[in-house]
Amino acid sequence: MSEVIDLRSDTVTQPTPAMLQAMLQARVGDDVYGEDETVNELQEQGARLFGKEAALFCPTGTMSNQIGIKVHAQPGDEVICDELAHVYLFEGGGIAANSGASVRLLHGRNGRFTADQVRENINRRDDSHLPWTRVVAIENTVNKGGGCCWDLREIERIRRVCDEHSIAMHLDGARLFNALVAKGESAGDHGRLFDTISVCLSKGLGAPAGSLLLGSKQLIAKAHRHRKLMGGGMRQSGYLAAAGLFALRNNVDRLKEDHAKAKVLAAELRARPFVADILPVETNIVIIRLADDLTAESLLDRLRCQQVRASSSGRQQIRFVVHLDISDDQFESLVRTVRSV
Repeated sequence: MSEVIDLRSDTVTQPTPAMLQAMLQARVGDDVYGEDETVNELQEQGARLFGKEAALFCPTGTMSNQIGIKVHAQPGDEVICDELAHVYLFEGGGIAANSGASVRLLHGRNGRFTADQVRENINRRDDSHLPWTRVVAIENTVNKGGGCCWDLREIERIRRVCDEHSIAMHLDGARLFNALVAKGESAGDHGRLFDTISVCLSKGLGAPAGSLLLGSKQLIAKAHRHRKLMGGGMRQSGYLAAAGLFALRNNVDRLKEDHAKAKVLAAELRARPFVADILPVETNIVIIRLADDLTAESLLDRLRCQQVRASSSGRQQIRFVVHLDISDDQFESLVRTVRSV
């Protein structure tokens, strides 16, 4: 049987031998006591990279996002985000369950809204009928938007609106490093604009688990308490943190290889008669809309028969995610498969 080419997500990667070796050599302690040297090193490096005072290592991106929102919002408050936002669609109703906040959904362009939209949707605080607008949450890159990147200038405009109204900003940076590489921006560019930032180490960077929440010392102290409440306090978690450190040091620049392959894949798919449309491809995600007579499941079945896995993102939408475990040989095989369908 031929090797499976798994494009369902960039979370399916396996640690490389070098990453495993780094994990085996990690100096660990009890992180609940703050005594795990490797966790502390990862947190310090992450904070320094983004120009933040502190960071907190969390087991998942969902947890770091939900804590990031919770340190700003209380029951009865409101969070502004796009209707495609991961924090709204794919985190189990966590904003309601964890923060007791309502959500104001904006209709942006592939998950990206404008400063004018934010301004128009801020609730007045002198009207007791309305929830207080406390947080604006941005996702970069936008998963449901085909891995598209935000314009940094628009984020700056949103920051100015938020400052005028004493509103915090949280960044769901699950694939932020993809955006930084694609746009030629620095982590510090984003660090100065957001109060809290969640960055994932287990997506394009290839670590087996873990995300960092970044912010001020005061906010991260609150976040530490909320992580405990959510059951996220781990013990000798330095083994996972070592993988995260290895990922930050070795797997960021190579993301451009994934982006290049995604563009080639998009071009091949665009030439196929069963593809009606493709979202613009900026990073490592390719989302196609199928022709009217074809369902996602039927095409996924055809692909599975040829050892290619992808995922459905709607009745007639399929998502392909390129990652570091797709070798050049596998990618050539993938292109041949696409041409044959």
